[in-house]
Formats: sequence, C-alpha cells, structure tokens
Amino acid sequence: MTKQESYDVIIIGGGIIGCACAAALAKAGLKLCLIEPGSIGGGATAAGMGHLVVMDDNPAELALSSYSLKLWRELVSDDVRLSNKHEYSQCGTIWVAADEEEMAAAQAKLNILQAHGIASELLSAKQLYQHEPELRPGLAGGLLVKQDALVYPPKSAKILLDIALAAKPGKAVHHRGSVSKLIDGGVALSDGSQIFAKHVVVANGIASRQLIEDLPLRYKKGHLLITDRYPNFIRHQLVELGYIKSAHASDGDSVAFNLQPRPTGQVFIGSSRQFDVTHKEIDSDILSKMLAQAISYVPALANLKAIRAWTGFRAATPDGLPYIGPHPSLKNVWMATGHEGLGITTSLATAEILKDQICQQTSKIAIAPYWPSRDLQQH
Repeated sequence: MTKQESYDVIIIGGGIIGCACAAALAKAGLKLCLIEPGSIGGGATAAGMGHLVVMDDNPAELALSSYSLKLWRELVSDDVRLSNKHEYSQCGTIWVAADEEEMAAAQAKLNILQAHGIASELLSAKQLYQHEPELRPGLAGGLLVKQDALVYPPKSAKILLDIALAAKPGKAVHHRGSVSKLIDGGVALSDGSQIFAKHVVVANGIASRQLIEDLPLRYKKGHLLITDRYPNFIRHQLVELGYIKSAHASDGDSVAFNLQPRPTGQVFIGSSRQFDVTHKEIDSDILSKMLAQAISYVPALANLKAIRAWTGFRAATPDGLPYIGPHPSLKNVWMATGHEGLGITTSLATAEILKDQICQQTSKIAIAPYWPSRDLQQH
C-alpha cells in the first residue's frame, strides 16, 4: 500500500525539537507532515527537567543556548496565557560555588556571560544565603544568571505543534505512525505505506540511529526525582559549578547537584549521567548517589517526600554539540538531533537555524559548528 501524500517537509519525531521545527517551518509557509508514533512530547522531552539555561562550555554552545533563550522570551512575552500554558517561570539559575577555587570559576563564567550581554551577578556568601537559605552552611558564594528559566516540556512540545497546525490550516498535519526507513524522496512507514516530501528532517533523538547507520550518537542515561509540593522551598534553579565537569564527561557514571523549583511547588532533583546504558530501569545505586549529592548541598531535602523517580536518554554527539543541518550524503535529508541535555533549551534556535537552511535564508548566528558533516562522512 502506498500513500500519495506529498509535502514540502516531513519531520520525524514529535518531541520538542520536532515540534519546534514544525512551528518554524509552518510559519514560513511550508506544507509539512510531522510523524510520531507515540504521544507528543512523550519521550526524552517528557523525561527532562525543562531548564532553559545559558551554557558557555564553548562559543558554539553559548551562541546556540543564548539565542534560543532570547527566542523563548519572545515566544512567551506577547501572551501571558501562553506563558502560563508553558508553565514558564524565569526563576534564574544560581551556580553554587563550594570554595574559593569555584568562586574563581564563577568569576570567569561571569566575565564570559557579561561580555555577551547576558544578565548575571556574582553573589557573596551572604548574598547566596539571602537568595537560598536552605543551602548548607560554609559555601563560598555563587553566580546568578538572571534570565534563565524553565518550562514544562511536554506541554511546550504540544503548544509548538499546535502553532504549526494553526499557522497554515490544512498545510501542517500530525501523522501517528512509525518511520521504518528513509527512502528516495520520503519515508517508508512500518505499516508498508510511504509518504513523500522535498525535505526530510530527522528529529527523533537517540532513535535517529535506527534510520541513519553512520550517526555516532551515544546513549546518555539520566535519573530524575520529583517531590510532593513544598512552595518556596527554593526559588532558583540551583546547580553546582562542578556540574559542568559532570555534564561534559566523555565516559563513566557521574552525578551532580541540580535542583529546580517547579511552579507547582514541587522540587525536581537531578542529575546523573551513564554512558551507553540502554535500559530504562532505575539504578538504585546511581539514584542514591544523586540524592546524597543533592542533600549534601540542601540538607533539608532529606525531610521532603518524594513521589516519583524516572529515567530518560540523552542523545550525545562526540563533541557535545547537536547536529543541525544537511546530511552530507543523503539527499534532502536534514538533521536536528544530538542535543544531549540541552534539547529543551535549544529547541527554538535549532528550529530557526534549520528553517533558515531549508528556506535558504541567513541565520542570526554562525551555523557551521552544528553541521553534521563534521562527524558524518560523505559516501
């Protein structure tokens, strides 16, 4: 059986990256079909914390994350109701410094962020405890990044898809199906049908390895835990400065202190990383280490009631930057995958960059660092 539908663009994947791409491309006037077998925003998107954070490990990461946060602010600033639907909260991030060595790292981070116009402030120990009194005594201070924010990722994915569906009524569709392989000029579905398009966007995270054999993505498993409601227990996203070392490790298991205040009053507790682990089961040893690390920074956490823990899979590239752009040897196939732990943050910028390339427009930031050709070979 062959379906005769033909589109400008097929998007594979209904997570926040795929839905953001759908919104951007639909607003550009393209006829598109987003294909997702499960619930919208139900995979890695649903497993994430929803932290919108400027990261500055390298210039390309800083450019992508800061550009995307600007787009997030623009998206929610025009409509308070839309902001509420996303559960958007500009809580800011405090990077917590345990000692003077980490205060020096905070100062270096401040210099970089301020040089790029990102609102941030160095906090003394006294100021740190004024902001977050539940932190353990004896910390040196921290860095407040004021415009970092958070959303509820599954809702945001659904809202972005709704924007796509409303942008050009009848020109954007959501197809509930599973892509089995890429074919010349489109995709084949697991039910034997085919859908055709001028462009195909692969945006289904770690599952994109099943469609593109030479894609060097690695599983990076993470654990999260959420508590019952404790309003104002903390007020900012709290992250240890050692998190950067953990987040960019290239092997092994690691945990880091990462705490988030949800608008519901609940507290999100992270984070952990395990390379090449592909099962979803909770690793009690890793979860225990993650919680112990969190409690070491916020001792009163030990008194809170946890209601759920779960795992998810980040898609990690060799250099930590996502693939955004054309596959070097598959004609009219575009990549939007490999975002690791920054998919929620960088979804809107990814979509704009991809839209610019497909529509042959100039992007607001340099796009070469994200091109898949840096890792994928021309055949």
